[in-house]
Amino acid sequence: MSANRPRLAVRALILDGDRLLLVNAYPGGQSDLWCAPGGGVEAGSSLPENLIREVWEETGLSVEVGAPCLVNEFHDPVRGFHQVEVFFRCTIATGQVTDGWRDPEGVVTERRFFSRDDVAAIRVKPDSLAQAVWGQGIVYDALELIVT
Repeated sequence: MSANRPRLAVRALILDGDRLLLVNAYPGGQSDLWCAPGGGVEAGSSLPENLIREVWEETGLSVEVGAPCLVNEFHDPVRGFHQVEVFFRCTIATGQVTDGWRDPEGVVTERRFFSRDDVAAIRVKPDSLAQAVWGQGIVYDALELIVT
């Protein structure tokens, strides 16, 4: 990917009651950082189509994609990496989170629901995640440094 072209990604905010589904996308548990399921957008498919595919791969869940609620940008100025993520509110159509599911890409190693208090006690990105999940309207989180 060219250093001067941002990568576009989509992410799902999925609540079960008041608990948010997060994934650890670091093979072998290399990091304690959690994020919403999702990933890179492939040309020729809509943002919701891409998100449905990514959520299935990472969680084994089929989702219905709702309204966007967060636009987040992050970058690594040293590597020249810049990603723009669009987060959508989603609901589970079918499936359930189980320990037996394996991400075919081998990226997501854990998937788990977290309460609002739990989210406040763990490392998550973006910084505005809780505001987007439990707040109103749409949030824009400007260019923040990537964290590993």
